[in-house]
Amino acid sequence: MLRICSVLVLLCLPVFVQADVRGPVIVIDADTLDVAGTRVRLHAIDAPELDQTCETEFGTTFDCGAWVTAQVRARFEGRQAHCAARDTDRYGRMVAACVVDGVDMGRDIVSAGWAFAYRRYGMDYDLDEKAAFVADRGLHGLRVQSPAWFRKTRAKGRIPPNPACRIKGNISDNGRIFHVPGQAYYEQTGIVEARGEQWFCSADEAHAAGWRAARR
Repeated sequence: MLRICSVLVLLCLPVFVQADVRGPVIVIDADTLDVAGTRVRLHAIDAPELDQTCETEFGTTFDCGAWVTAQVRARFEGRQAHCAARDTDRYGRMVAACVVDGVDMGRDIVSAGWAFAYRRYGMDYDLDEKAAFVADRGLHGLRVQSPAWFRKTRAKGRIPPNPACRIKGNISDNGRIFHVPGQAYYEQTGIVEARGEQWFCSADEAHAAGWRAARR
């Protein structure tokens, strides 16, 4: 623990700096680990969320968040890591660069195409991502939404909790209207279930519940 003292008010305030951690890796998702009981967010990379889906080049929905997590788990689960603390994020997690047997986990994951360089927080893996993109590795062979944008739109009720039920039952001044993917206002419409808005799996289901189709 360090102490920062003000010469003006003679006050010392404690500042806690997280220590590095060592221990076996438990993979939570493709960019989040537990190491020696500490939740660690890997520095400068961003991977799809566990419930995030992508599309293949043929338009087939693919559970890419679960897939990249499984790849990272197969590569690193149970192995000994040394994680050097860089910061603490807003969720209280240690942000760290972790090394396993001399391999930088962040670089290895980005190079395999299982995550993206998170340039907002560092350019450490910029070239690794570009190489993975050129080689079409991992996520770069899919249509994938930025994980940061996915989190933002999900928080606003724009991402369906069940990928099979994507129709948005919205309540507005014009009544109960449902929007299907591809319509003009689909992407910007958020569903607030506390207001009675709903997700539907089919147009017939929405009609039966009392919603009418959006005109465009």
